[in-house]
Amino acid sequence: MRAIARRARAALNALGLRWKIAALLALGCAVVAVAIGVLVHEARLDQVSSNARSGATAQLVRVRQLYELTGQVDTGGDAHTDAALDAPGLPASLRTAALDGRRTTYLDMGADDPVVWAARPVGDHVLSVREPLTEQAAEMAEFDRQLLVSGAVVVILAALGGAALASRLSRELRTAAATARRISQGELDARIDHPRPPGGGNGRVTRDEVAELAAAVDTMAASLQQRIEAEQRFTADVAHELRTPLTGLHTAAELLPRSRPTELVRDRVGALRTLTEDLLEVARLDAEVERPDLDTHPLGPLAEGIVQRSERSGCAVRFAAACGPDGGGTLVRTDARRLERIVANLVANARRHGAEPVDVRVAGPVVTVSDHGPGFPERLLRDGPQRFQTGARERGQGTGLGLTIAFGQAQVIGARVELRNAESGGAVAAVHLPEA
Repeated sequence: MRAIARRARAALNALGLRWKIAALLALGCAVVAVAIGVLVHEARLDQVSSNARSGATAQLVRVRQLYELTGQVDTGGDAHTDAALDAPGLPASLRTAALDGRRTTYLDMGADDPVVWAARPVGDHVLSVREPLTEQAAEMAEFDRQLLVSGAVVVILAALGGAALASRLSRELRTAAATARRISQGELDARIDHPRPPGGGNGRVTRDEVAELAAAVDTMAASLQQRIEAEQRFTADVAHELRTPLTGLHTAAELLPRSRPTELVRDRVGALRTLTEDLLEVARLDAEVERPDLDTHPLGPLAEGIVQRSERSGCAVRFAAACGPDGGGTLVRTDARRLERIVANLVANARRHGAEPVDVRVAGPVVTVSDHGPGFPERLLRDGPQRFQTGARERGQGTGLGLTIAFGQAQVIGARVELRNAESGGAVAAVHLPEA
């Protein structure tokens, strides 16, 4: 029984909400239909049995009266009634009751040949009447079939009605779930906009849980959007306000006489200026105001030029292009300046947090940047890059903006950045570009 119950629960859990409601409603209606059918069947059976017993008793009275007048057992002209003294087929319980001086009846509707008996004592004998109930049994069988058909029709209609009612509920819940997924993917202006406001309208008080859920999701999305937009405005405002004094500070640092303290000041001013520019770039990406300048480029030579410029800036990078009929020159549609920004950030991230050598490889429409360090932390692989978080202490110091900018610029040009760890160790970042 437990195994059957477990399988039933598993089958129910595998169904959708619409079919669960329909199945439960049909099950409830089936239980009610069976209960009502049993009650109606018993009531009808009692009525038929009572009529049969009354008829047999009345016939027994007539047979006894004739027996007392004529001394013979006669059915009074009823061809279906068998009357006899000490009938051989008389049920033992009925014979015993009659010999005790009681007039009683015996009914058997479940036998192959349903009959009703009535008996009473006549001296030392038992006078009995036997009437067949074939017609009454057939009537009960037909009545039970009608009950069964009616119950099945009710259950089917209840299942269809439940499915129809639940389909709207399921559709509204699927709409809410799809909107929630769109919000989680960054589409913060997505709303459910349920047609029925929670609490009813026009002064009516109703309880619509789906409408309340939709209103709660919309309110949450609006609040989340406001907070994120406020954070983005704050970041952009801070970076913009820092830009002017940093420009003056950078100019003043360049005028200082050459010395070790001057180099330290210039280095820190340069780092602060780079951070400010990164913050401004992140703010522009968050605001979705960046527009790419897309063109068709052979990816191999384009990536090789990016690597060569990185080497001139002091980054030791090994470049390789997969051998093929195009010699690594797969045509891609991209913005060369933004692609260089992506690859440069990935190379800088690999040098800062990984271990040399840093390899850049082109295979088809994919540019892969790998290092030989400890690899990406699990949280970074699971949640994606977070600004001002480098993921793990062993990955060194940093602001966490490099990967954030790489992902943002990739979205602008229609590319996709995939992060993983190599089986032999080291972090691997692959940029998948759309082919021309």
